[in-house]
Amino acid sequence: MPHNRQALAARRGALAALFLGVLAPLVLFGLLAEDVWQREGIGWDGRILLAVHARATPTFDAIMLLFTRIGAPLPMILFVAAILLLLFLRGHYADTLFLIGAIGGAAALNLLAKLLFQRARPALWPSLSPETDYGFPSGHAMGSLAVVASLTILLWPTRWRWTILTLGALFVAAVGLSRVYLGVHYPSDVLAGWGASLTWVTGTHLVWSAARRRLRPQMPQEGVVGRLSALGDRSGDAMGAGR
Repeated sequence: MPHNRQALAARRGALAALFLGVLAPLVLFGLLAEDVWQREGIGWDGRILLAVHARATPTFDAIMLLFTRIGAPLPMILFVAAILLLLFLRGHYADTLFLIGAIGGAAALNLLAKLLFQRARPALWPSLSPETDYGFPSGHAMGSLAVVASLTILLWPTRWRWTILTLGALFVAAVGLSRVYLGVHYPSDVLAGWGASLTWVTGTHLVWSAARRRLRPQMPQEGVVGRLSALGDRSGDAMGAGR
């Protein structure tokens, strides 16, 4: 019975992750992408942009510029590179590969999507941080969410999960808001970036987890998640022997 309950709980967790992390954000991205592909204007895009811009102040300017610069590609790359190096030096090779696939894949997906949709950026007022490339989906939104989501997945079995989830969600929201505030992205660019990034990272995690389970007899249980999983298995075996 305990094994059946654990299996049922695992299936429910996988189904929840599949729906919330893959299907729902994929549908969101698809709906927005369809309008952009057909060159149909999204009515609420302009209204939200103007409403946000109407509340601009010098203080908000400084705050939004700070978040948009922190969420830019170079700072994110340096941050991720430091984490990858730390994981690699500590022998967490599976976690290293997962981060490369999740975050690097999200970056590649963003570049391909921009080239495919070729959506011009908004030009409703002179921006404090002008951009010249295509706008859909937002690279800042995709990159920041990919980093936060990947780290949350790795740290989920630990006591740090709610800390990284809460602080990370606030950071992702602030970066996305900064792109709208500065007038370099439509709100739909940011939402599509979040949807595409969450879909990719969650899908990568599900595929990678399934592959690791199949290769488990041949693979050492290195990595944050792997070692915690192995510890749980050993504890379960010991309890079973005690019975």
